[in-house]
Amino acid sequence: MKQLTIISGKGGTGKTSIAAAFASLAKNTVFADCDVDAADLHLILKPEIKKTMGFHGLKIASIDKYMCTKCKKCYDHCKFNAIDEDINLIRESCEGCGVCEYVCPVDAIAMVERDSGFAYISDTRFGPMAHAMLKTAEEASGKLVTVVRENAKDIAEDKKKNQIIIDGPPGIGCPVISSISGVDLVLIVTEPTLSAIHDLERILGVAHHFDIPAVVCVNKYDINRDNTEKIENYCKNHNIDVVGKLPYDAIVTESMIHEKSVIEFSDGELSNNIIRMWGKVKEVLSR
Repeated sequence: MKQLTIISGKGGTGKTSIAAAFASLAKNTVFADCDVDAADLHLILKPEIKKTMGFHGLKIASIDKYMCTKCKKCYDHCKFNAIDEDINLIRESCEGCGVCEYVCPVDAIAMVERDSGFAYISDTRFGPMAHAMLKTAEEASGKLVTVVRENAKDIAEDKKKNQIIIDGPPGIGCPVISSISGVDLVLIVTEPTLSAIHDLERILGVAHHFDIPAVVCVNKYDINRDNTEKIENYCKNHNIDVVGKLPYDAIVTESMIHEKSVIEFSDGELSNNIIRMWGKVKEVLSR
């Protein structure tokens, strides 16, 4: 089973549009949206949810007001101001560290599971999909990414799919590490802007650290050809293949408005470039 993760060093580079386009081209594939903090692949793939699972992230303090003697040790020791002077928990501030439970002399506080989000298994017009939603202000998105990937792998094994395409989160943090660990290839989507070039270097460093092969796509390459050349030279000097250069095209926005992938919506130059890029990605995956 081959696994491809599409990532970017920053948000807004177009990786989800490319992931959706690949979904319309791939065969015998499971799709996973691991951008759990701001999932949007479902807006194009329109999944029909078949199974919903609750997700528990960090634990949260639970105070038994009948046992509490209001000694205020928990209030004094909480560094996150998650307990007020009347010994009421402020849920939004609790980080689940457990110090309040540790210092309570009468065992009136216990750390309990908190409902942090949901994981889903769905069907789409292109095949099965694993995805999730993290509730507002919740933590442990890396843990939820792992749940999504495990669900995708289980689906692939159960339905005998030979490939998983993962729409990863932006940046270089814990969710990104969870989305690329153990995959066969990462496709890094970047833009010809100075900030994007810097972020490309950072995310390539993360992929190299985990010994994961990487290829690059320059999206909207024609908005600044000088910066595109800089990206190409950087990749050439580091033996990284640039598998795609996609032109700026408003058709991307139009296709999203119609809840379709670019491949479904248009057969123009952009679609043809994406099809060629998908062919190169498959070739690298088969090595």
